[in-house]
Amino acid sequence: MAGIEPFRFVPEGQSLQGAAFSRSFKAITLAVVAGSGVTLVNLLLDGKFGGTSLSEGLRAAGWFVLGWSLLAWTAWHVFKSRICIDTQGLHQTWLWDKHMAYDDLAYVKLIRVRGLEWLMAPRLYARTLVGKFAVFYVSDAAALHACERLSAELKRFRQM
Repeated sequence: MAGIEPFRFVPEGQSLQGAAFSRSFKAITLAVVAGSGVTLVNLLLDGKFGGTSLSEGLRAAGWFVLGWSLLAWTAWHVFKSRICIDTQGLHQTWLWDKHMAYDDLAYVKLIRVRGLEWLMAPRLYARTLVGKFAVFYVSDAAALHACERLSAELKRFRQM
């Protein structure tokens, strides 16, 4: 007895890989991290956190240093994050790696602000048949085209 045929998708070229975030977004991210780091160091050197020595100032500024570290860690992931669309499914490296197989997909929607892709990376919202969801950032033009095609093909498949 045959079951329901699972959804299958084959991207052009079998596998597409590209940056999840645009270069301009990465530049803005770098400017924010660098600017906040310089401000933190200036406040520390000016003694704004109290204490008479650098070590006392660092201890007093601990939460601020930890906050900046979290900001820098997130920025690192913005720089190295990649989207991969292959015959197995959608994959993205991020703070935690995301993966979603095509045969589990129930719904996908490409969310974007046309004309502002240079600033805000388009997002592919994907939900599985059991309700699990993930958001994939897609900045690469070829991967974006594949996501548009994936969305249209899945919609047709689920309407059958």
